[in-house]
Amino acid sequence: MSEQGAGDRSGTARSAAHGWGDALVMVLAGLVVMAVTAALGLWAAGATALPDGAFPRVVAAVVVMAAGGTVDLSGNAGDLARTRADLSVLPLSVTLAGALVIAAGFLRPLSHRAVAGTRELAGWAARVAVLWALVLIGLSLLARQTFAVAVGGPTGTVISDVFDASPEVGFRADVLLTLVLGLIWLAGVLVLALLVSRAAPLPARLVRFQESVRPAAYAMVALLLAYVVLGLVVGLVVAVTRGHPAETFAVILLGLPNLVWLAFTLGLGASWEGRVDGPFGLPVPHVLDSVLRSPDISTLDVTTLADADARSWWLVVVAAVLTLSAAFLMAIRSPARMPPRQHAVHMAVGLVLTVLTICLTARISAHFGLSLLGIGDVDGSLGGQVTLRPRVGSALALAALWGLVTGFLGSLLGSRVLRRGEVAG
Repeated sequence: MSEQGAGDRSGTARSAAHGWGDALVMVLAGLVVMAVTAALGLWAAGATALPDGAFPRVVAAVVVMAAGGTVDLSGNAGDLARTRADLSVLPLSVTLAGALVIAAGFLRPLSHRAVAGTRELAGWAARVAVLWALVLIGLSLLARQTFAVAVGGPTGTVISDVFDASPEVGFRADVLLTLVLGLIWLAGVLVLALLVSRAAPLPARLVRFQESVRPAAYAMVALLLAYVVLGLVVGLVVAVTRGHPAETFAVILLGLPNLVWLAFTLGLGASWEGRVDGPFGLPVPHVLDSVLRSPDISTLDVTTLADADARSWWLVVVAAVLTLSAAFLMAIRSPARMPPRQHAVHMAVGLVLTVLTICLTARISAHFGLSLLGIGDVDGSLGGQVTLRPRVGSALALAALWGLVTGFLGSLLGSRVLRRGEVAG
């Protein structure tokens, strides 16, 4: 009984070390980083010129989407006109910034310990979740606004002058759905943080899995971050040498991972399909926009990109080098006794899950249209659409193949490196 009482007091003391105060600081830090990143990106994109002081509400909407929430678009053009609007996109730069800060704050009180109790971890996560839920509710209530749409051409003139109906489009965050999806997003961030960090403790029942899971998880996160760093360097060079720095920084601050992780899957041989139509487009390199801007759905892969720019073949080279580097990193963080075939399987599973995550988060769907008296298509001259979605089955199959090959090769390369805790013979 005395040992159990001592254990309870020890657990209470450990829990007090990361209580509500630490949870509040962590949540506020994540919120501030996400809001600042979104605000700077929107400022670079020119969103400060929006009417009615809507800029803070747009920032809130971007943060809601970045945290996995849902923002619904609505349109109105009076009784005689019809509008349609929808938007589904994750600003992954904002998502990544918030995830890194929240993960670091979650792990800080847990570092340099071998084991943590399930109750302790659950209590720490619950505190964070409660405060994050309050943040999501506040952002959802703030993220709502309606704008008048400036239209031109004969249809727009008739609507505005004759029928006295000004087209409007607005957005409104779905509070309940944002709360549910945002908490799922937070749970994913916290679980991934525990899986990636070598210093973070695990419950005793899960310790036996860390040798097989943690090296692969760490390698996959390092691979994704390496692509982001490489894309950041390229973006800064483009901003300095080719002009239009504001547009480039807007892409960097809002959607850099969307582009570079898409490029990663293309380098693995995956195919996407999409279309860019109307006055709206993707803030992407010209070669990508030219492939997608066609009357029908276009196939996006390395071959179609190379038809427009032969330098696109470098995507395959970069993917091969960085994926093999990730496999090598996984190997040197794994026990030396692990055979190469097991490395290959772990790498394949990790890469399949990584590519699946990219396929689910990097897809884009945006649409706006306007018609008069039900005549004509809402996708006409006053509308536009942007779609980009992956061919998931082939992408996952290619990821499994790349994982098996690079995992095996990475194990062979890693066998020549002295692991932590080993003694040279």
